Amino acid sequence: MVTKISSGSSLYGVLAYNQIKVDDQKASVLFTNRMIEPQDGTYDLSICMRSFEAYLLANIKTEKPILHISINPDPKDILTDDQLSSIAQEYMQKMGYGDQPFIVYKHEDIDRKHIHVVSLRVDETGKSIKDSFEHRRSMTACRELEQKYGLVPADQKQRQESAALKAVDYEKGDIKHQVANVIRPVAQEYHFLSLKEFKALLSFYNVHVEEVRGEIKGKPYRGLVYSALNDHGEKVGNPFKSSLFGKSVGIESLEKRIEKSVEIIKQKGLKERSKRFITSALKSHPDRISFEKELTKNGISVLFRENENGRIYGVTFIDHEQKVVFNGSRLGKEFSANVFNERFGGDLATSKNYKADLNTLPDKEHQTAKSENSPSSRGWIEDRIESAGSLFSIFLPESDGHTGDNHPIGRRRKKKKRRFGRQL
Repeated sequence: MVTKISSGSSLYGVLAYNQIKVDDQKASVLFTNRMIEPQDGTYDLSICMRSFEAYLLANIKTEKPILHISINPDPKDILTDDQLSSIAQEYMQKMGYGDQPFIVYKHEDIDRKHIHVVSLRVDETGKSIKDSFEHRRSMTACRELEQKYGLVPADQKQRQESAALKAVDYEKGDIKHQVANVIRPVAQEYHFLSLKEFKALLSFYNVHVEEVRGEIKGKPYRGLVYSALNDHGEKVGNPFKSSLFGKSVGIESLEKRIEKSVEIIKQKGLKERSKRFITSALKSHPDRISFEKELTKNGISVLFRENENGRIYGVTFIDHEQKVVFNGSRLGKEFSANVFNERFGGDLATSKNYKADLNTLPDKEHQTAKSENSPSSRGWIEDRIESAGSLFSIFLPESDGHTGDNHPIGRRRKKKKRRFGRQL
């Protein structure tokens, strides 16, 4: 059994995510703990928000009080709803959240059934619940529950595979959901030293990101916009503001992630593994296709940027084993774009060949083949959750007035006041 624990600041967002799956009959509410009981037995957004309201209003210091946990038994485990409910309840008790209000959803939108738990990290007095050594305690709880319920134990490989990322497939629809499933874990798990490297990393999963700047009421703002890419690297569908996915993928959080990555890469010496495999592949594989395939076998992807004449002017390496991204020049002069242009410039192996080789990645990075034709995107979450009304506005992300990603793209035009009566 594998779990994933997330923290956030928007209760509305995480409840809406689960409610949409319930509405689409891809999920159901298993049980609740210390929640308001609706008369008709239906837990809608209004009931859920009211159940957590007092706790959030009492909170003063905790910036991310929302707790969202995904509990994933092995696909071979056949469990009843009662067993899943018991597992969720005992897990929450072991993690110190047993007396908190929480709601448990069973998801059936993928091949394996799994559960999601929404709760809070603050108690009824607004005091933060201790989360020290949370990852270690979660692993211990999982092992204990595996033994009690006779579940298939999760080894290290299974834990890694549970977090495997899938490239966005525009044909499958639910584009916002697909994009979110890429950018959130990538922003939290990978190390990169610039927004350009982050952009290169996302392109590997058919996602594009660009920075936008503007001005509202005389105050400047910066933000990020995410879009889906097709197999030719072209943007398709409507773009999404980063605020729709949470602060963790906004520009301020990413810049903090970059600062942290500088220290981690240096302290752990993360460059050395990548340099060693790239150097070895260059020596033993003189052509570009075999060079890329050799790196792929060792969990490293390479992205070449070329102009219209086929000249390589940029190269980025993604080490999936260490979850780190490097522009070639950061690894050393011998890995710069000029070196690779002299060696591979004009080769037939383009980005199309690279995309075709995605299936040769190790299982945890396995990608499915995608068709070149993409239908238009269907409407998504915004229209559906807006209808819930302003009742929950106090729990939505707030604008900081000048720099966040919650501002609209572009400048709003000031509405002219209509004047009545005779005009001179």
